[in-house]
Amino acid sequence: MSMENPPPPALIRIPVRIVVLVVVLPVRMVWDVLTAAAHVLDRTVLRPVGRGLAWVFTGAGRGIAWLFTALGRGVGWFFHHAMGRPARWLYRSLLTPVGRGLAWVFTGVGRGLAWVFTGVGRGLAWVFTGVGRGLARVFTGVGVGLGWLWRGLSVAGIWLAKAVFVWPWVGLWRYVVVPVCRYGIAVPAAWLYRQVLAPLGTGLLFLLEKLVLVPVVALFRYVLIPLLRYGVVVPVLWFDRHVLDPVGRGLGWFFPRVGRGIAVTVAVLARAVFVWPWVGLWRYVLVPLVRYGIVVPLAWLWNRVLVPVGREVRAALAVCWRVAGFVSRAVGRALKWLAWNLVGRPFAWAWTSVVRPTGRWVRDHVWAPARTAAVQAGRAAKEALASARASVREARRDTWRALVGSVRSSGSGEPDVARARTLGSTANVPGAAPAPEISPRKRG
Repeated sequence: MSMENPPPPALIRIPVRIVVLVVVLPVRMVWDVLTAAAHVLDRTVLRPVGRGLAWVFTGAGRGIAWLFTALGRGVGWFFHHAMGRPARWLYRSLLTPVGRGLAWVFTGVGRGLAWVFTGVGRGLAWVFTGVGRGLARVFTGVGVGLGWLWRGLSVAGIWLAKAVFVWPWVGLWRYVVVPVCRYGIAVPAAWLYRQVLAPLGTGLLFLLEKLVLVPVVALFRYVLIPLLRYGVVVPVLWFDRHVLDPVGRGLGWFFPRVGRGIAVTVAVLARAVFVWPWVGLWRYVLVPLVRYGIVVPLAWLWNRVLVPVGREVRAALAVCWRVAGFVSRAVGRALKWLAWNLVGRPFAWAWTSVVRPTGRWVRDHVWAPARTAAVQAGRAAKEALASARASVREARRDTWRALVGSVRSSGSGEPDVARARTLGSTANVPGAAPAPEISPRKRG
């Protein structure tokens, strides 16, 4: 065993095993008793019952299978002989020849009808082809004539429509409207534009350029642009380059440093106020307290106490279960020996030495003679009763014969004595005449 898991001392091992043995021993004894009872129940009840049920169900299954097999064979034989063979004979002997004959007849009729209809169809096709070709030529000539007539009529109609609806408007447009518009409107308007409006517009444009546009351009080029350039733009650029740009660069360098310093100062103050006290408390107070006040004692308790005790309990359970088995078997053998010596052996001696000889003596010397005497007395009483009945019957017959003078018929009021049937054996009932070996059914 390694040094990390040292063996527990005997001070822990022995008490644990004693306690576990005291707890496990009743459980093992109850377990052994239940196991023995289950084996006895299985050997004396369940197995015979199971074998009997298996034999019964096997026999029943075989009987049912045999019954259904026989029934199926009978039904199959019945359908085979009642329907299969007649149907096969009917098919082979009647339906097949009739079908072949009908097929031959219909085939011949079909071929004849096909030949007839083929000839008729060819003749009708030739006739309709000739008629169709003639009609096609006639309708073609008529169509060509109608086409030429339609063309002539359409050309005449077109010329008439043009003469009525097109040519007057074309002449009006070409010889009236166009000359009037050209020489009455367009030519005077062109002369007015060329000779009056164009020179007038050119003069007005020259005056506008010389009197308005040239002074405005000169004012903008020589007054406004220099004024804006040297009075506004150049001072603004100089002020931006020599004043604003250096001031902006200085402020841009100063404010980030100041902001960083303020941020670092605030962060350090925040850590000093809100973080470092809790970190120190966690690192130097809570962690050592939890580690050395809770975790280390619990780990020591787990490694040095609970784990060895658990291992010992597990090992003690295994050992004590085996020891309890030995103890239970010893107790069982002792109880078996005690029961045999207190109950079984005296009962066996009494059964072998007292009950069995007494039973045999009673069976041989009391029961057998009594049974034989009872059987003989019964037979003697039966024979005496039979002889008395026969004597009474003979006395009655003799009396009747003396009074009447003849033997009464079988249809009289006194019924005949039924003779006993012996089925051919030689031993007859005393006083009874043997009956003939004829079945009552055959006698009618």
